[in-house]
Amino acid sequence: MSQVSYKELLDAGVHFGHLTSKWDPRMAPYIFMEKNGIHIIDLNKTVACLDEATAAMKNIIKSGRKVLFVATKKQAKEIVESEAQRLKMPYVTERWLGGMLTNFTTIRKSLKKMSGIDKQMKDESFIALAKKERLMIGREKEKLERMLGGIADLTRLPAALFVIDVKKEHIAVAEAHKLGIPVFAMVDTNSNPDLAQFPIPANDDAFKSIALVTTAIGKAIEDALLERKKDKEEEEKPEETAQAIEAKTPVSSNVDSE
Repeated sequence: MSQVSYKELLDAGVHFGHLTSKWDPRMAPYIFMEKNGIHIIDLNKTVACLDEATAAMKNIIKSGRKVLFVATKKQAKEIVESEAQRLKMPYVTERWLGGMLTNFTTIRKSLKKMSGIDKQMKDESFIALAKKERLMIGREKEKLERMLGGIADLTRLPAALFVIDVKKEHIAVAEAHKLGIPVFAMVDTNSNPDLAQFPIPANDDAFKSIALVTTAIGKAIEDALLERKKDKEEEEKPEETAQAIEAKTPVSSNVDSE
């Protein structure tokens, strides 16, 4: 069963593309028609692509890996950050720092620095510092948290990227390609769908459209996390049962009968 219905996509305006003059010809297979100078996305293709994307996303999450959410455009930030936080997934909603994936070692150093500043500010010795020095340290922490706060718990490279607008996030997409990290992305009629291993043809500018697709991806991740938890519990059960049986089994004593 599909994560979203055709009607939900229609109501959210997922089918509205860009002006025909701004289209990318590689999006032709996903375009239904042209109306009043605007390309209309084929929602049947959107449903099919979203089903394929959510199925693949579930497999990644069930393997125990993380998916990095990327959306720096204004209308996408809030919903993407909210969904990523709910699922405890890493996210980037401020400026993408060049090398965030390809130079991950350096990024990890910055994350350690951020953690170190946090500890320093909680220490009693911090109060003894001059006001100006405390202010400078506070500003540095604030800057690091704004840029890297969403990936603070990312200890290794993500298994995939979920991107809103491949044109806007072209640096992130290029880095993912370089490292062989699959990209799940909303692609509008002005985008190149070939930049994503799992393209989802959709209006990537309207808040309702972004929210609907992001929530569908989030639901797939949530389901996969629950399935993974259930599978782990099932694996532990036989071991627990065996231990319980062993504990209840009376120790037989060898008494010689006379």
